[in-house]
Amino acid sequence: MDPKDFAGTTDPLVAEGWIRSLEAIFRYMELGDADRVRCSTFLLKEDAALWLEGVEKTVDLATLTWDEFKKLFFEKYFTADVRARLKREFMSLRQGDSSVAEFVRMFKRGCHFVPLIGEDEAEKLQHFIDGLRPTIRRDVVMAEPADYATALRRALRSEQSLRDISAEAHGKRPFTQQGRSQHHHGKKP
Repeated sequence: MDPKDFAGTTDPLVAEGWIRSLEAIFRYMELGDADRVRCSTFLLKEDAALWLEGVEKTVDLATLTWDEFKKLFFEKYFTADVRARLKREFMSLRQGDSSVAEFVRMFKRGCHFVPLIGEDEAEKLQHFIDGLRPTIRRDVVMAEPADYATALRRALRSEQSLRDISAEAHGKRPFTQQGRSQHHHGKKP
C-alpha cells in the first residue's frame, strides 16, 4: 500500500479520488476514525498543509471523526457546487458519439455522485438505457434486460453489430455496384 501525498489541487475529481484511494487502504487496514484522520493529515503537504493549519484553529484534530474530516476536506477541495454540477451532468448524460465503453466510464463515475440512482438497480438500469444512442437503446430495450449488467452486455453487442453492418456495407458496396454494372453490359462478374 502506497498512499499518495496530497498537496492541494484545483481539480475536485483529484481531491475526491485521493479520499477514495485512502478509504480503500483504510478498509484494508481496518483503521478506526482517529487513525484515519492522523494518517490523512500526515499526507497533506504544501497548500493542503496550510489549509490544515487553518482548520486546526477551529477544530480539535484529536477528536475529529473521519466523516467530519471528509466534510471539512470536501468543503475546501470538492465543494457542494461542484458536486451539484456533476450530478446535473449525470442526470443529462447521453451517449452521443461516444463508444459504449466511454459512455459506461462516464456513467459509472456519475453513479458514484448520484447514489440514489447508482445504488438502486431499477433506477440505474433505466438511467443507463435512457442515455444510450437510439439505435443501441432499441436493441437493448428489445432484449428486455433484467439488470444493468445484462443491459451493458447487450449494448456492447449491439454496438459491435452496428460496426459489423457498417463495415460490411462499406466493404461490399463497390463490388456489388461493379458486379451489377458488368452484368448489365452482358459480361460475367
